Amino acid sequence: MSENPTNPSSNGRTQPLLLRGIDEEGLHTLEVYRRRGGYEALTKALDMAPGEVLEQLQASGLRGRGGAGFAIGKKASFMPEGAMDKYMVCNADESEPGAFKDRELMQKNPHQLIEGLIIAAYTVGANRAFIYIRGEYQRQADVLDAALAEAQGAGYLGERILGSGFSLTLVVHRGAGAYICGEETALLDSLEGKRGNPRIKPPFPANQGLYQGPTLINNVETLATVPHVITMGGEKYAELGTESSPGTKVVSISGNVRRPGNYEVELGTPVREIIYGLAGGPPEGREVKFFFPGGSSAPVLTAEDLDRPYDFDSMAEAGSMLGSGSVIVVDDSVPVVDVALKVAKFYEHESCGKCSPCREGTRWTRTILQRVDDGTATPMDLDIMASVQEQILGNCLCVLGDSMAMPIGSMVQKFRAEFEAHIEAARARNPFGDEEPEPPLPVVQGAAA
Repeated sequence: MSENPTNPSSNGRTQPLLLRGIDEEGLHTLEVYRRRGGYEALTKALDMAPGEVLEQLQASGLRGRGGAGFAIGKKASFMPEGAMDKYMVCNADESEPGAFKDRELMQKNPHQLIEGLIIAAYTVGANRAFIYIRGEYQRQADVLDAALAEAQGAGYLGERILGSGFSLTLVVHRGAGAYICGEETALLDSLEGKRGNPRIKPPFPANQGLYQGPTLINNVETLATVPHVITMGGEKYAELGTESSPGTKVVSISGNVRRPGNYEVELGTPVREIIYGLAGGPPEGREVKFFFPGGSSAPVLTAEDLDRPYDFDSMAEAGSMLGSGSVIVVDDSVPVVDVALKVAKFYEHESCGKCSPCREGTRWTRTILQRVDDGTATPMDLDIMASVQEQILGNCLCVLGDSMAMPIGSMVQKFRAEFEAHIEAARARNPFGDEEPEPPLPVVQGAAA
């Protein structure tokens, strides 16, 4: 289910913005998009000074929807003024396990993203723009290429857009399938044709980014929201959601639920309403054991947190994070060790290996969890593993190591008794661990004693 016209929110309002009419036939085409009011926000923005557009973005309080939650208006304000090459980059490398909202937005309504990107580029004076899309998203990249050609032909891109003094070139760049390229500086290295490795910060991209020039980087959902902010006005948009988390959020919900999919809610909607009301809750006879509120990199929360508001601050207060808005539900039929091992294997595989705490920490975490699973670990190994997570946190150039350490650490903390019980049960099933006992030596007839 994608469009949700009857979505209840925390204050009773219904305000689908990004997913409104998302399943309308032909929405991916310029003709249908314009018939629904598409590119009117761009026309409105070009009639304003860039500084006025920036004021609207700041007034909206719109926070980045890619994971960090940094306000787009504040981020854009860091870009220097003056005549120089500036770059606008859309991070469409949606590789977080559990995240699939950007895929739907790009596939079904690509012009919404393109319009938002053009407005953001105009705001900061960028004259070159890129959409860096995940390599596996071949269909979505084709849709974007077609929409880009339509926008170019209609005068929304290129020289002197809509008769204004603003010009912009836009390129869709396909990645090669590396999770690390979702990190903004690794993405920039990949765009430049290098291996995707995170950079040391500072300098930050706003000062020294793509090709060493000032660069503004935002996520797909963030940029797709920009036209709605301009159409509604920043203050009106800020009335949606909560004071510290304004607006709506597209939530990708998956796992042990009856109706997985993308749902648009106002920030501040209770988690219970998202999991049970919209996604139908776990299968009959099952209960929520724990859930990731922001993709696989978020510390897990339990059923005790279901009545918390789903917004940036409330998730942080609970010890987790809203992240990309990807809710993964795990019910009481699933062993926590299985989930932890899958998470560890993923991040070990995707680590670029540049930082020792991440390179070695992900490997050791996966190794210990494998021992837990086959019964060769001891309770002391759980303490060692918890210590490994502490050594990773905050000690790497990017947050990939943290993205494993935070959920693994939270699972061990909240379900330690289950980890210990799993070790004992596995040992009882296989007292020799993974290795078969050595067979006895053959007796050779007539051999000397």
